[in-house]
Amino acid sequence: QALGLQRAGVIPEHVVMLKAPEDVLLERSLGKLVDPLTGDVYHQTFIWPADDIIAQRLEKGRGFSEEQQLADLQRFRCEVTGLKAAYQHVLKVINGDQPHVDVFQQVLAFIQTRHRSRTPRILLFGPPGSGKSHQARLLSEKYKMVDVCCGQLLKCVAADGSVVGKEIQPYLDEGQPVPDSLVLQVLDQRLSQVDCSCRGWILHGFPCDLQQARSLQESQHQPNRVFFLELTDDVCVERLSLRATDPVTGERPV
Repeated sequence: QALGLQRAGVIPEHVVMLKAPEDVLLERSLGKLVDPLTGDVYHQTFIWPADDIIAQRLEKGRGFSEEQQLADLQRFRCEVTGLKAAYQHVLKVINGDQPHVDVFQQVLAFIQTRHRSRTPRILLFGPPGSGKSHQARLLSEKYKMVDVCCGQLLKCVAADGSVVGKEIQPYLDEGQPVPDSLVLQVLDQRLSQVDCSCRGWILHGFPCDLQQARSLQESQHQPNRVFFLELTDDVCVERLSLRATDPVTGERPV
C-alpha cells in the first residue's frame, strides 16, 4: 500500500510512527469504549469524557476483543519493517507510551521542521591528475548541476573587481593559498545563488584539508554526496607530465 501511494504520486514530507510496548497497546485496546451516538472513542483509564451524560452511554466497541487485538498486533509486526523502509528518509519514531500532550508536542515539533533539500550537493575529491574537473563537467552536463571549480571561481571573483576580489588578487599573483575565510565567503555567495539551490552543485578543489572540511560542514552548504577518485602516484605523475593546455581557450584535452 505504501509503494502504491508512492507510485500514485502521494509522497509525504513527514511520517510519524508511534511505538509502545505490546502490553501497553493491548491494555489500551481492551479499555476502549465507544459513544454510540458520535462514534468517538474513549478509554476507561486514559481518555474519560468530562460530560457524565456521555460517560453513561459509552459501550464496548466491536473488534476490541483480546483475540482481535493480538491478531492486529501480529499483522503490524509483519508489515512494520516494510513501512519503515518505504519512508525511511521522512520517518520519525515517537514513543507513544507517554501522556498524550507530550506525544502531541513531539509530533508537532517534527512536522514543523523543514527537511533538507534532496537537491544534489556533491563533493569530488582526488589527487592532482585524477580527473576531477573532467568528471565534474560530465556529471554537471548529465544531471544539469552547477559545476563549481573552486580555483576557477576564485579567479573569476578576483577579476570582477569586487571588494572580495581585490583581497583575493594578491594571493593569486604571488601563487599563495587564499585564506580559508575568503574562500568560504566566495563559496557561500556562489552556492547560495538560485541555480545552485534549484539544480544542485558539484564542488571540486575545496576542501583540501580537515579544517577546511569542518568549516564547510559547519556552513549552510553541507554536501549530501562525497566521492573520492583514487589512483596510484605513478598514474598521477604520468597524467600530469603529459598534460597540455590550449592557450586560446584554456581547456585541457582529455
